[in-house]
Amino acid sequence: MYPMLKPALRRAWRGRGTVQFGVTSAHAVMLGPVDIATGSFLELLDGTRGLSLLREEARALDLSNHQVDTLIRRLTDAGLVDDVRSIGAEADALHNRPHALERHRPDLASLSVVHPEPGGSMRRLAARRAMRVQVRGAGRVGAAIAAVLSGSGVGHVEVLDGGHTEPWDVSPAGLPPTAVGERRDTAARQLVRRSAAGAAPRAAETSGSSESGAPGLSLIVVAPRDGLTVHAPDPRSAEPWITSGTPHLYAGVVEATGVVGPLVLPGGTACAGCLALNREEGDEEWTRLLSQWRSGRRNAVQACDLGLATAVAGLAAAHALSFLDGDLPASTGTRWETALPLLDWRSERITAHQDCYCGASGHTVRERASGADTAHDTMAG
Repeated sequence: MYPMLKPALRRAWRGRGTVQFGVTSAHAVMLGPVDIATGSFLELLDGTRGLSLLREEARALDLSNHQVDTLIRRLTDAGLVDDVRSIGAEADALHNRPHALERHRPDLASLSVVHPEPGGSMRRLAARRAMRVQVRGAGRVGAAIAAVLSGSGVGHVEVLDGGHTEPWDVSPAGLPPTAVGERRDTAARQLVRRSAAGAAPRAAETSGSSESGAPGLSLIVVAPRDGLTVHAPDPRSAEPWITSGTPHLYAGVVEATGVVGPLVLPGGTACAGCLALNREEGDEEWTRLLSQWRSGRRNAVQACDLGLATAVAGLAAAHALSFLDGDLPASTGTRWETALPLLDWRSERITAHQDCYCGASGHTVRERASGADTAHDTMAG
């Protein structure tokens, strides 16, 4: 082991004998009591020394082997120690791509803060490279999500959409002005390639690939240009994903209102069918309204503010990456909404409906969390 204090966490003395690692309350850790010798020893934890050399240099500070081992164990248990040399063979492909690693240094730093175990940041970045995500929609929201996922190290990002790029599809975070007139799917593929830190991994590098050589879908992000499809998703379109157990996340903008979620874990959390049934019970006119909205004019340009669309895309991409990295973000079974001009995010928990075919209502909270972990392990592992 070559211990290194995580450089992403700023270090400062709170007072005599207490060191704080990290600035924000979400990840800050305090260590104490720390004497002068221990404080000097902390400076040696830079990843260049193995345990034997650390013990040898610590003796010059009057620290015993037991004190060194105890301190390193405390720091490791607190999530403050990284060990870039202990990651194993799964990250060899990343080490052989130094340019990509330079691009991903901020991502690695962030992952090291969020995931406490030594080497966890590199393992998760390597795992992203083997994953396949499908983004359904190449408008202001969908294209930006695809670009962020690709730029964050997801190795296989597909974008599905039809028609040709219109001037109002263009976004600084998504499709460029030069894409106007091109097929949307073609322009989106080019965007994904430009956003990536390097070439997509070959099939030989990817475990769990299908017979076609492509890995199974880890996640589908539903981000259509028509935000009504996210505000009121059609349960029929999600039936194949429920049947196959494919996690999917909704994101979009409708009439200056941004929506992120729910992240649906089939059989574990409420789905589009549950949402529809709950709305029908809560509003007897819902079905009548929805049929009129869906059959109305579709050639009108959507009310999709650029700043709001970019914020929605960023939040959705962050939630998607959190899920791919092994966590359950706040959009799991929950919708987050914000509207112009005040932009105050509000959450709404979606209740699993007992009459929905997805079966999520039959789970207790504990069973649902266990099912979510199983779905993630199956699709993203």
